[in-house]
Amino acid sequence: MAGALYKLSAAKVRTAGPGKHSDGGGLYLYRLASGDQWVFRFTISGKRKEMGLGGYPGVTLAQAREQADVYRAIAKNGGNPIEVRNSEKAQAAADQIANDPKAREKRLLKNIAPEAFKARQAQLKDNGVAGRWYSPIKTHILPALGDKPVEDITGTAIADALRPIWHTKTDVARKALTRLKACLSYASAKKYEIDRHAIDDARELLGKQVHKAENIPSMDWRDVPAFYQSLEGGGTVQLALQLLILTGLRSKPIRFARADQIDGFVWTVPAELVKGPRGKTDDFRVPLSAEAIRIVELAEKTARDGFLFPGVRKGVISDASMSRHMERLELAARPHGFRSSFRTWADEATSTDYEVKETAIGHKVGSAVSRAYQRSDYFDERLLLAERWAAHVTGKQAEIIQFHGSTNQ
Repeated sequence: MAGALYKLSAAKVRTAGPGKHSDGGGLYLYRLASGDQWVFRFTISGKRKEMGLGGYPGVTLAQAREQADVYRAIAKNGGNPIEVRNSEKAQAAADQIANDPKAREKRLLKNIAPEAFKARQAQLKDNGVAGRWYSPIKTHILPALGDKPVEDITGTAIADALRPIWHTKTDVARKALTRLKACLSYASAKKYEIDRHAIDDARELLGKQVHKAENIPSMDWRDVPAFYQSLEGGGTVQLALQLLILTGLRSKPIRFARADQIDGFVWTVPAELVKGPRGKTDDFRVPLSAEAIRIVELAEKTARDGFLFPGVRKGVISDASMSRHMERLELAARPHGFRSSFRTWADEATSTDYEVKETAIGHKVGSAVSRAYQRSDYFDERLLLAERWAAHVTGKQAEIIQFHGSTNQ
């Protein structure tokens, strides 16, 4: 910043050509095609820095010099003018918020949380309408912390809210903490003050979760045939359970199954029904055994609006309807557990390759790099496995399947 000061004049500023024009002491006028800008250059820790002081003519030469004089003195004393200015802006914003009678209401967590959820909806399956993203916040965070401004939410307050479920409902508690972190990050993006260590402090105060997660109860694969046959001749829910058992799918693609998704023995489950982040899942081809096709044909007789398993009044059967049927039979197992039944059977009763077994239940195998090169979905092998599983659950002898051309892509 050595050299004479105040080299420019008002007239020179008005008539200067394109380029950078020095006023001395680190103050420059940048005359660019995109517009005129005052820039202050300074050096800190041996590195040159630049900070904008505003555009010309909105900021006059005299005003730019006044700012440069202030920041030049800060730099001379070893300070960082950019950090000082940012701190001043933050304090000014905080003062404005403090003097706004409506500002506190805006900063309450109960008002921030819905906004944070809305900002993330595009990333969630079905726009998060099922409530699974927001539910942990609504149920376990907002009752205790909803009326607090975000700047007052500390690690201690969070720990107090989650302590009752931290070791008993570990998954829910973990999700509540993760989603609260997202809400606080959203508040920070809105320039509200937050305690950036609150989440980490809460984890320290709560300690390591010691509750052992329990798997969804499953049925021994040897007992599946008797249960499957008990469903024969039943209604919509029983048919849905039969197709769920035969395919090893989760309940959502079963509940929203449509006849137009099925072409022969190939059922293409749309990406929005496949578990995974929105935009990061693909359609999933499911091989249908002859028994599965028979179930689909039975379901088509009572289909409504294209859905194979319609609800009593509208839409499709509820997420709980299949579980309720098993509860009424006083069974410990639940529908999701049939995926485990199928997978254990494939391990213990077949010599099927690991990749085929995992793909059959919709699990991704290998790293993202290896999957980029391995495009096969093992459809033919999975169809053979599906036929053998169908033969087991129906109590029939497995038959050799003759293919009329490969279905691999």
